[in-house]
Amino acid sequence: MASGILSNIGKISGSLAVVFLASQSFAEPQHGIAMYGDPALPHDFVSLPHANPDAPKGGRIVTGNTGGFDSLNPFVRTGTVPWQLRFFAYESLMGRNRGEPFALYGLLAESIETPEDRSWVEFTLREEARFSDGSPVTVEDVIWSFETLGTVGHPRYLGFWTQVEKIEATGARSVRLTFNNDDRELALIAGLRPILKKSQYADQDFTDATLENFPIGSAPYTVNDFDPGRFVSLTRNPDYWGADVPFRNGTNNFDEIRIDFYGDGDVLFEAFKAGELSYAREFNAEKWANQYNFPAAQAGDVVKSEIPHQKPSGMTGLVMNERRAPLDDIRVRDALLHVFNFEFINDTMTGGRQPRISSYYSGSQLAMQPGAATGRVAELLAPFADTIAAEAISGYELPVSDGSARNRRNTRAALQLLESAGWDVVDGQLQNASGQAFELDILLRQTDNQNKAIIDIYRKSLEQLGIQVTVSQVDNAQYTQRVNDFDFDMTDYRRALSLSPGNEQRLYWGSEAADQPGSRNLMGMQSPAVDAMITAMLTSATQEGFIDATRALDRILTSGRHIIPIWNYAVGRIAHKKELHYPDVLPIYGDGADWMPEFWWYEE
Repeated sequence: MASGILSNIGKISGSLAVVFLASQSFAEPQHGIAMYGDPALPHDFVSLPHANPDAPKGGRIVTGNTGGFDSLNPFVRTGTVPWQLRFFAYESLMGRNRGEPFALYGLLAESIETPEDRSWVEFTLREEARFSDGSPVTVEDVIWSFETLGTVGHPRYLGFWTQVEKIEATGARSVRLTFNNDDRELALIAGLRPILKKSQYADQDFTDATLENFPIGSAPYTVNDFDPGRFVSLTRNPDYWGADVPFRNGTNNFDEIRIDFYGDGDVLFEAFKAGELSYAREFNAEKWANQYNFPAAQAGDVVKSEIPHQKPSGMTGLVMNERRAPLDDIRVRDALLHVFNFEFINDTMTGGRQPRISSYYSGSQLAMQPGAATGRVAELLAPFADTIAAEAISGYELPVSDGSARNRRNTRAALQLLESAGWDVVDGQLQNASGQAFELDILLRQTDNQNKAIIDIYRKSLEQLGIQVTVSQVDNAQYTQRVNDFDFDMTDYRRALSLSPGNEQRLYWGSEAADQPGSRNLMGMQSPAVDAMITAMLTSATQEGFIDATRALDRILTSGRHIIPIWNYAVGRIAHKKELHYPDVLPIYGDGADWMPEFWWYEE
């Protein structure tokens, strides 16, 4: 009897050991992590594929921004900050390989550990990791950074923190986050959160966004000089702790990066032509074709480089604020979209060289497919058939004009849509049944010459419908405040989207973000269908399920007529001094804030 009991206990113990070992096999420290499957690079990789490990160090580049700045802290809601600082001066636990849809590799952290269900994630810091002042990066800094950014930081950090059940030190150099939500991407998002120095803010307020109060980072570059409204200079730290980390090999090669500020894009372009700037990105194909023949370019001192990519189009255009009537009516938004004469505007502005964005994920495998929804996409949309535009299921295409200035057919369609929504033209003025005039306030930055030119054409079409149009061009500080407060009817809009969209989708168009001050959900979208598709994306265990959910989301967003799309930036265009070079191998994401200038170098 006793021997039988002991035998059974032995079997149970053995079974438990197998279960324990199996669970451990799903949670072992790794050098990297991918959203789906395994990361492409091995644990002993030398450098990122699109980096040149033999790139020389040295040289100086000068780039230009329009407008000004009144803060150097990119992690709080208040203030206008040079956008480059978040990328150049601060680091995260992991770094993103732009040669894969979504994969991270060790940076401040030497390893990442997470179970199969990704209900938690644990990072182990590199022992050598240091801030720019030479102090070590500690677990306490990591915990403080997550808590601070998640509670008083910029709104883009708040949503993630609500999904963290707890954060705790698990060792002298290790920290674990446990999640309260079924979301496979959370482990990767945690790896991308910037890590800041806790002790710096022992006696000062982190949210006090003055020019002198900006966080100490651990990145290769530090701010060493600035003149408010004129320039910011960053220099490469000669004692940078991570110079030998494989993820950094061949990157951050310039000794100095200087950002000069100009009143508008035209002045900036003249400065580039005069040799005051090292490079300029160009987003207008017509200008690229016809205005880059100035003397320095003809002499070969300036080189034009075109950088292809495989990423989705994203969405660029004019967003309508649906918190305000009558823009909360899809018929009104549809009318405003019909009267936007894209074909004529595109021909006028770019010579017709740039194709129009057809959906949020157009140009990629994530884009909605032509015609009616089928298969799993149709199944995902079916429960919401009564709350979304019918075309989300039946199929939707943007209205197309005949290319003439009059755009008569679409103008007639717009008038019919407005009439069905209760608006009629009375004595040349569009009014509702109460006699209220249709007024539209379009908000633009003072320096935004391109969108101003688009609006100048669009405005004439709107006024022909009897709409009273006001174009408010304000400085950067006023623009930021008004956008944060949703104080506009229509404004310019740009959302770059990746090949692995995730939790940022909730920030862009999730219901919870709609009324949050400073939210990126500028249209004020509150759609259970959108929220459900985002959840389906985030909880999908397979790449196929993820693609279906994203295509369903694309259908809902596009057919909802929230934004008037303009042209697609299908290729990156960079004009630069001939001494600036980049590797032959290009990332699938093409140009971006972390490619130029991070992977470039200076060589005579």
